[in-house]
Amino acid sequence: MRKKQPKAMALTGVILGGVAIVASIAVTFGAVALVNLASDDTSTTELTESATAEPVESTELEPAEAEPAEVAADSEPEAADVPAEYGSALISAATYASMMDMSKAGIYDQLTSEYGGQFSPESAQYAVDNVDADWSANALASAKLYQDEMAMSPAAIHDQLISEYGAKFTVEEADYAILHLND
Repeated sequence: MRKKQPKAMALTGVILGGVAIVASIAVTFGAVALVNLASDDTSTTELTESATAEPVESTELEPAEAEPAEVAADSEPEAADVPAEYGSALISAATYASMMDMSKAGIYDQLTSEYGGQFSPESAQYAVDNVDADWSANALASAKLYQDEMAMSPAAIHDQLISEYGAKFTVEEADYAILHLND
């Protein structure tokens, strides 16, 4: 009886390992699809906004002298001067900030990780510096998740928010989250 037990345990381990591998692959594909979907939505929104914004500016500038129109034309190459990698990093950063409520440091680490975005440190820094995010609101959303899903105390939530192994929010952002946790 004892000899059969290790075989059964080994077989169980192999089966559970296989299930874990399949589950991790499914989660990875789901996350990639979610990021791609969000980046497609962001790109479409940006294109729509830029397409509608330019005609409005040009109609407002027509009665004025030609100089303001030249200034508007000069601002377009600045946007074109941003490398494609920087733009991609910015789209990813916006996704992480809006859908996953990540911190600035957490997004930077995710963007530069060899298991994450694999962006250069320069493009990741550009992205976190230029992403439109409310870091305090993200800290609050994360804190509420910790409270609701993990039943953590406010002190434990604060520690998790500022931990270098956790969410990596600043002390000020974590303080804001704890202050407004039950609002």
